[in-house]
Amino acid sequence: MEPLLEEEEQRLDRVDSLHEPDLTSISSSLSSVFSAVDSRSATSSGDISGTSGSSGEILTADAVVPRLLEPAPACEELKATVTARQKCVGRNNKGVTWGFTSVIGRQREMEDAVAVVPAFMSLTCDHVGGCTAPGSRTSLEISPIHFFGVYDGHGGSQVAKFCGERMHGVIAEEWDREVDESCGWQRRWEVALSTSFERADSEVVTVAVAPEMVGSTAAIVVLSGCQIITSNCGDSRVVLCRGTETIALTVDQKPDRQDELMRIESEGGRVINWNGARVFGVLAMSRAIGDRYLRPWVIPVPEVTFTTRTDDDECLIIASDGLWDVMSNEEAGQVARRLLIRRRRRALMGEVDDGVSPAQAVADNLTAIAIGRNSCDNISVIVVDLKPKRKSPSNAVKKR
Repeated sequence: MEPLLEEEEQRLDRVDSLHEPDLTSISSSLSSVFSAVDSRSATSSGDISGTSGSSGEILTADAVVPRLLEPAPACEELKATVTARQKCVGRNNKGVTWGFTSVIGRQREMEDAVAVVPAFMSLTCDHVGGCTAPGSRTSLEISPIHFFGVYDGHGGSQVAKFCGERMHGVIAEEWDREVDESCGWQRRWEVALSTSFERADSEVVTVAVAPEMVGSTAAIVVLSGCQIITSNCGDSRVVLCRGTETIALTVDQKPDRQDELMRIESEGGRVINWNGARVFGVLAMSRAIGDRYLRPWVIPVPEVTFTTRTDDDECLIIASDGLWDVMSNEEAGQVARRLLIRRRRRALMGEVDDGVSPAQAVADNLTAIAIGRNSCDNISVIVVDLKPKRKSPSNAVKKR
């Protein structure tokens, strides 16, 4: 892993006094859906215009879960032995906080969209991988399920905006459809998410949202007190900071990824290296919502993963490639951990609160670093702080 640049180290050293690092933050209602608004750079010399930013807190419900220390593979049923005395990760999670930024960067148009929808569904714990112990008293408790999504448009902003406004609703509707419960909770989520992505793709056409040459990535997280479920099309990405590890929960769907290349070529398509691997030399991803002119080679079929939460989980980072083009997963995780530790230490010691949550501070700084590294794309970052709040010690002395 490359060391952080000196100026980035200095930025981290100054984080305790940071309020608005080179972008505009706008407070919004907790229950709102946030979609990035079109805006342009202030000058032609590369000034950065911020489009939106916000933070908030979400309460989670108690749940009992099997404790798996590694992310569960996609498309496979979790197998774990659970006893009534199993430690309850969900019950320890008093809540999560989140923050996000979405900026135009050095692009001429804003084509990203961001969605944060707390409690977009309410389900019993056994529908999200928790409370599966035989005879568990909490298996039928209702848990709020939260939604986070980043959509990176290309060819225009229409599809990304549509997904930001519509995708979570489609997922909730598809989940409510009757299914064979014997298939298990994971399989039900796989079907609901895959069907939702394909349905959203179809609605882009039926509602005449955009021309067939417009499309968008979709990287979404469905979060409960005990489970992290991801669904991804394209090259936006979700990573988990767990202890000292940074774990990729999604894998970019690039045309030169071996399995994607084989799929495209088996359908008679070609991948041409034109400023990077592209489908027919045009699109730099192999899966997306929209892009009907590139069917059947570019498809709206997501890859779904399941990860059981643990007490070691620090945060989630969900971002467009405006961040990932200039930062590795490990670098982003390092920045996130350092900032979270510093902010939490301040809160623990009862120091004066500047009104910026740890999650928002991480989102702001990741965006500022990407800008400092000359990212050429729109930059959208959601950070979800997975650690419960800690009470300040009774003997802590507040600074005056």
